[in-house]
Amino acid sequence: MSANGLYFDWNATTPLSPRVVAEMERVRPFAWANPASVHGAGRAARNVLEAAREQVGRVLRAHPKDIIFTGSATEANHLALSGASSIVTSHVEHPSVAKHAEFLKAGGREVSFIPVEASGRIALSELEARLSELRASGRLGPRPLVAVQAANHETGVFQPILEVRALCDAVGAELHVDAVQLIGRGSLEVLQYADSLSLAAHKIRGPKGIGVLVVRCGKSPKPLGQGGAQERGLRPGTQDAVLAAGLGMAVAELDELRQGFEACASLRDQLESWVKARGGTTHGSGARLPHVSNFRLPGWNGDELVAALDLEKIQVSAGSACAAGTAEPSPGIEAMLGRVAAEGALRISLGPGVGAAALEELLTTLEKLERRRGGPTDAPRVVPA
Repeated sequence: MSANGLYFDWNATTPLSPRVVAEMERVRPFAWANPASVHGAGRAARNVLEAAREQVGRVLRAHPKDIIFTGSATEANHLALSGASSIVTSHVEHPSVAKHAEFLKAGGREVSFIPVEASGRIALSELEARLSELRASGRLGPRPLVAVQAANHETGVFQPILEVRALCDAVGAELHVDAVQLIGRGSLEVLQYADSLSLAAHKIRGPKGIGVLVVRCGKSPKPLGQGGAQERGLRPGTQDAVLAAGLGMAVAELDELRQGFEACASLRDQLESWVKARGGTTHGSGARLPHVSNFRLPGWNGDELVAALDLEKIQVSAGSACAAGTAEPSPGIEAMLGRVAAEGALRISLGPGVGAAALEELLTTLEKLERRRGGPTDAPRVVPA
């Protein structure tokens, strides 16, 4: 329960961990200086910054020099795509990848969008065919890149990273993995196969305003701008050591956070059983994150249902938070299942501490809203034990 009611939008952002807040307050009095300054105050800030970099590196099994601090995961994704001669991706990617790829394509970059299956997984046969076609035609260029997320932000569906890695190796392409929704929610083993990967602190109970791009040794994106030597010259600008300390603490708590999300699996299953009993449909199947459900209820537009629940002090989402406030239905759900599914899609993302009582309140409220619209009044509560 948040100050504004029930919060079921953990994929959009997460509340700050108390230990993250405490760590940021601990370092704030002495880590406020510019980490690039050579005097004592600057060195103190730099020590905090580099300690956080080492912490992130340990958890992600990367050398600290491969950790690039950015202002967000969106910026990290943009940076990862920056130096690619050609890009292959899909419309189920986060807008910071899919929309930016469209922008680069409009500017003349070789960009391909491959289809996705109804399950939400990318079509591997289509990816293989497209990479082969680009190689045969000479349009891959010197630095081709495949961009695939580890887990989808709307459905929680896992993408086949190992299989994608093999297809990349066959044509000499690099693999960028948007790991934002996987970190703190699922196993990190697949991330070792990425040439670069991105994360956002605020998705793992850390502060907003800081993200990470991990770039494996020997790979180097093109800087988005000039202005300083910070972050290997790839992200010029003064770093905030206090935010980095918050990120470092958030990363140190990942095991506990993952256990909290895993505990939501039975509640998610109960919710989806209820949806199906009311004649609704769920979006995304197969292996996926344990706390996310994307579904459509008959007669409801997703945005309308978000607004109706908000009036009942229940916070949910109709799609990616970065696309919220637009009239465009989810491109990801549309790519999977078509326009009707996208227009009706509602995302519920549970979080640590969400219990049976909160789920009961959500279901009771949804039933009340359905009755107001003349929906079913006698559908059974079919939920797993």
